[in-house]
Amino acid sequence: MGRRAPSSPSSPELRRKRTAAPPPEPPTPRRFCSMADVMRRSRPVHAPPPVARAREAIYDTLLCDTCGSGDRDDDLLICDRCDRGRHTFCLRPIAAKVPIGPWFCPDCAPPAKPVKRFPMKQTKIVDFFRIQKDDQDHVLAKCRLSQDVRRRRKSSLVMHKKRRRILPFIPTEDGARRLEQMASLATALTSSKTEFSNELTYMPNMAPRSSNQARLEEGGMQVLPKEDKETIELCRTMQQRGECPPLLVVFDSREGFTVQADADIKDLTFIAEYAGDVDYLENRANDDCDCIMTLLLTADPSQRLVICPDKRGNISRFISGINNHTLDGKKKQNVKCVRYDIDGESHVLLVACRDIACGEKLYYDYNGYEHAYPTHHFL
Repeated sequence: MGRRAPSSPSSPELRRKRTAAPPPEPPTPRRFCSMADVMRRSRPVHAPPPVARAREAIYDTLLCDTCGSGDRDDDLLICDRCDRGRHTFCLRPIAAKVPIGPWFCPDCAPPAKPVKRFPMKQTKIVDFFRIQKDDQDHVLAKCRLSQDVRRRRKSSLVMHKKRRRILPFIPTEDGARRLEQMASLATALTSSKTEFSNELTYMPNMAPRSSNQARLEEGGMQVLPKEDKETIELCRTMQQRGECPPLLVVFDSREGFTVQADADIKDLTFIAEYAGDVDYLENRANDDCDCIMTLLLTADPSQRLVICPDKRGNISRFISGINNHTLDGKKKQNVKCVRYDIDGESHVLLVACRDIACGEKLYYDYNGYEHAYPTHHFL
């Protein structure tokens, strides 16, 4: 088979190859802006970007989805997903304060898990509350304690009524009912991811025990009388044996976990000691825990102490606060919160301030000292 003959010099293909490419166009001269032009077109340093300006315009006209009001914008939460607003006091349960970090409204938040009840098994409850197991000596001691409680209560009402002494609580005699009371508290603590503790705890990187000195209280602190101290020690011993105050922790859709009396409770009866981790107040300035309690108010603000029951605590963290800005709110109070000097250390005791009927919810004033806790919209 023959090969193709080479193209002749005059062929059109060769002429196309020999044609020179046209010269490139000269570049367009660039115009540089003067510094005066740059400064004239720039925005002030404090001016927000366009997106931020648009969001600010939305926030200025934001209304609460529940009550329809835009008032009290300091208490108005903005959903990080839909940008709709809700007042802290319009939420159910009420939010005690503006939370730190992202917040989602009830429509955007993942569905809440139902409260999981603590199993009604004696062995599990004994382990959860670290109840000391009874032997023969302990059974006899328990009998003596029960008799001592009744003897103290009777003598206190007759002989020391004018002295206003603290009375020990009387545990429920029915063991099954007492088990149900403890299970209700265990349910609330586990749902709150809180470990049970019936005393003040001093953890590393927090305030040491040496910082809790009642003598440092500004203006002084009342010393717990000897007889009242014996009453508190008696109640602590009963609790270690599994004999608790007749209280139930119940879940309220509006208030969250609350505490109610499971039997009639007399005026001046010891309810509980406020328990939790002890820390310096300045360390908790941005803490979103809604149940921090004042422990020590010193002249030096850096040495002031608070009790934080978010990790460890007892039934005291679930007792509700009153709205101390209304007469009806003040009428609800049936528990008082008192700080005492006990063996040189500050302790917070919760004591009934009037007779409490069975089934009645427990309330005390969160603002017993500083009047700084926002209770305007408490139920």
